[in-house]
Amino acid sequence: MNPEPTADWRLFQGDGTQRRVTLPQAPPWRRFGGSRRGAPGPLPYLIAPEHADVVNAALHLRRPLLVTGPAGTGKSSLARAVAHELDLGEVLRWPVNSRANVQDALYRYDAIGRLRETTLSRDRGEAEPSIGSFVRLGPLGTALVPGPRPRVLLVDELDKGDVDLPNDLLTVFEEGVFEIPELARLPESQSVVQVLAADSQDPVTVERGKVLCTEFPVVVITSNGERDFPPAFLRRCIRLDLPTPDEERLRSIVAAHLGDGALVGVEDLLRSFLQRRGPGELATDQLLNAVFLRAGGVDLDADGLLDAVLHQLGGTV
Repeated sequence: MNPEPTADWRLFQGDGTQRRVTLPQAPPWRRFGGSRRGAPGPLPYLIAPEHADVVNAALHLRRPLLVTGPAGTGKSSLARAVAHELDLGEVLRWPVNSRANVQDALYRYDAIGRLRETTLSRDRGEAEPSIGSFVRLGPLGTALVPGPRPRVLLVDELDKGDVDLPNDLLTVFEEGVFEIPELARLPESQSVVQVLAADSQDPVTVERGKVLCTEFPVVVITSNGERDFPPAFLRRCIRLDLPTPDEERLRSIVAAHLGDGALVGVEDLLRSFLQRRGPGELATDQLLNAVFLRAGGVDLDADGLLDAVLHQLGGTV
């Protein structure tokens, strides 16, 4: 039985009257920072045994895992699931766009900032700041920093990058090393420099301008299939294609995120979702959104609200 629609779920009335309302708790997947404190753990990730085996193959071979599949199949979440289960710390995320390049993902050097601070220090009669204060490693560069355990690097939506980007990654993926020329040119007396990591203020030691990993990072690369990758790049990756969840798996996903009780009275939502879903048209989290609202007493049949939640992802908006 569906819960009765509650009038107070309408926080915004649209009548111009100012009210101070108490916002309800956000869905588990939309909680950030301190709001996640006290939670039992990270959000669950469901994966079929045959797909988990592909992940394990990539781990054993120390090869990047290239994950493809429709929107909402959990491509990006897989990196966080691996990092959590293997206790490898926070995921280093590199969101790729049309302007992304490998150098920025490795490191950035603030030459203008260094010139300004050096000039100010000289004017004040103070010692010049270290060049390392103006070098910050990017997510890819931080993933290659030597350590007792590898880091997890998520290269998100690689197919959105420049056509040459996959080939530019080949040397880094094959050799696990890169050079920072600005540090490599320093005299021997300055061969050891402390720089900043992408996700921490703790300094990272770089010797002679070279960063060489001792354990190749766990690299998860996602693609939405918008572009083909060159054979040389594909040869160095392990391929995992995540399928669209069937009805049984959808039920499992809803129960894992919202509890078994959330499945009560949502048959119409499941049916509507499956009827509307086509290749690349709906994502699983849209179903979770609908079930979460229904569980909170929201009337999803009112004035096209269900259409707003289960809207197609493709086409013109």
